[in-house]
Amino acid sequence: MNVGKTLFAQVMEYVPWKTFGRIIERHGGDAGVRTLGCGDLFRVMAFSQLTWRESLRDIEVCLAANQAKLFHMGLGGVPARSTLSDALNGRDWRIYHALAMRLIARARNLYATDALSVELDSTVYALDSTTIDLCLSLFDWAPFRTTKAAVKMPTLLDLRGAIPAFIHVSDGEMGDVNVLDILPIEAGAFYVMDRGYLDFTRLYKLHQAGAFFVTRAKRGMNARRVYSTKTDRTTGVICDQSIALKGFYVAKGYPEHLRRIRFKDPESGKTLVFLTNNTVLPPLTIAALYKSRWQVELFFKWIKQHLRIKRFLGTSENAVKTQIWCAVSTYVLVAIIKKELHLDASLYTLLQILSVSIFEKTEISCALQPDTTQNVSQPTDSQLILFDF
Repeated sequence: MNVGKTLFAQVMEYVPWKTFGRIIERHGGDAGVRTLGCGDLFRVMAFSQLTWRESLRDIEVCLAANQAKLFHMGLGGVPARSTLSDALNGRDWRIYHALAMRLIARARNLYATDALSVELDSTVYALDSTTIDLCLSLFDWAPFRTTKAAVKMPTLLDLRGAIPAFIHVSDGEMGDVNVLDILPIEAGAFYVMDRGYLDFTRLYKLHQAGAFFVTRAKRGMNARRVYSTKTDRTTGVICDQSIALKGFYVAKGYPEHLRRIRFKDPESGKTLVFLTNNTVLPPLTIAALYKSRWQVELFFKWIKQHLRIKRFLGTSENAVKTQIWCAVSTYVLVAIIKKELHLDASLYTLLQILSVSIFEKTEISCALQPDTTQNVSQPTDSQLILFDF
């Protein structure tokens, strides 16, 4: 039992502090630091994420209003805005990246047995990127266009539990397809991506690593049909073909045969052409795999709405990356709590509850359970019922 501990203190107990301490020591994060070390900065950033604080002044005022409860947060006092700003600029963002990856590994183990939308034993990843627009005059280190800056976040989402397995934070000028050069490849896994990542040389490297990919073909793709497999057009599958790429450089980049599936979506009526290197799965399963890619779009929409990553507390590259990785860590931390406590509520519900009751001294498993009690109808007659069996 966590009697006397605030909800925030109980949430922080799920942070692997010993591992985090070794990460800080490895990077020399607290060397020469007198106030607000790396661990305290994470506590403050997690507090700002869970309570939806929008600025350094906002954080300072809210912590000052609950000064008597800061001991339960692990803080010795209210950090000043200047101290927070210096910490965001000075604490190495790689420390929080390492913490996020440690939490992600733990969360993926917890969600490894969750069912997919398709009957498949392999791991399925959805790859896409999102862009956060910034002001070029303030964030000159992140150029995007002539008059604006941006941060781009290519993300590889594990579809079991919607846990990000890989995130890369870069400036807006990085091309989407370039992320395939730094993507961790897992043999036997499926990588589902849109046609913006269609680069046959890079996809062939993924194929050689023993992984499978599912993507869409671009218009005017130069290829010849090798043979066709018989299909049932009533299911929406128009054709299932093995193809060979034509063109000197394209054929050199991907010298083996590809599988091309033409599918008419019964819901939208659109005809989609899928490319994959998997020759075993039924064509409808390939179509369902590509449809599941939309989960990464929903993930981007969710984190932009419910995490504080659209407005940044600092303008330096280190401050922006620190805030993003602290936000990712907070998201994964709540996902871990949800799974370990066997909570049925959604992550949105859990974050809403935490945002308004972060300093409540309640058992976390009870506080995060939505109230499912139903209102009992009262008797309409005026006679008092003493015994109701």
